[in-house]
Amino acid sequence: MNKTDLIETVAGVADLSKTAATEAVEAIVRAITEALCKGEQVAITGFGTFLVGSRAERTGRNPQTGKAITIAASKTPRFKPGKGLKEAVNGTK
Repeated sequence: MNKTDLIETVAGVADLSKTAATEAVEAIVRAITEALCKGEQVAITGFGTFLVGSRAERTGRNPQTGKAITIAASKTPRFKPGKGLKEAVNGTK
C-alpha cells in the first residue's frame, strides 16, 4: 500500500472526500515528523511508538577499495509495534 492507497482507504472508511482524507493523512505524517525532529516519541496506543534512535560513529569499509572509512554518528527514526498491531498481524486478535 502506498500513500495514495492509504488516502483512498481512509476516505472510504471515514466517509470523507479524498481532499479531506489527503489533508488528514498529511497532517498526521507532518505531526509525527515534527515530533521526531524535536526528539519526542509518538505513541499510538494499540498501534505502536515512533521514536528516534541514535547510531554511534563506526568504522566501515569502502567496497571498491577495501579501505577503512569512518561512518559518522546519526539519528534514525524507528518504529516499535504495539501489542494490538502484533496480534493483528499474527492473527491472534
